[in-house]
Amino acid sequence: MLDVRSALLETGVGLSGDKHAGSASRRQVLIIDKETLDVLGLAPGTVKENLTVEGLDVMSLVPGTRLRIGDQAVLEITSACEPCFRMDEIRPGLRDELNGRRGMNSRVVEGGAIAVGDAAIVVRAPLPMP
Repeated sequence: MLDVRSALLETGVGLSGDKHAGSASRRQVLIIDKETLDVLGLAPGTVKENLTVEGLDVMSLVPGTRLRIGDQAVLEITSACEPCFRMDEIRPGLRDELNGRRGMNSRVVEGGAIAVGDAAIVVRAPLPMP
């Protein structure tokens, strides 16, 4: 994992240079909120997320929700990310601690440059089911 100040999101692919990038990937971009990391005593990037946001409860977002990151990029939430065995390699028991809060997978609907400090704003939320 590399901590970068800016990056490029590629439409339909993901984060430029990331191993999960690809048109068939369900995890083009993994997003987690800093508040969750803080509660767990973890630094951004520790759980291998691509994007750490602040002030947005990522786990409350439902699939289909769209987020604008910065001026151009738009991500669409696809699913919750289930913690895998690799989390216990970071810290014993972390996999269990992350159940229901590892973050949300998303796909890149509109690409663009993003940078540390860019706003993450919900631009479209799905309508609730009747």
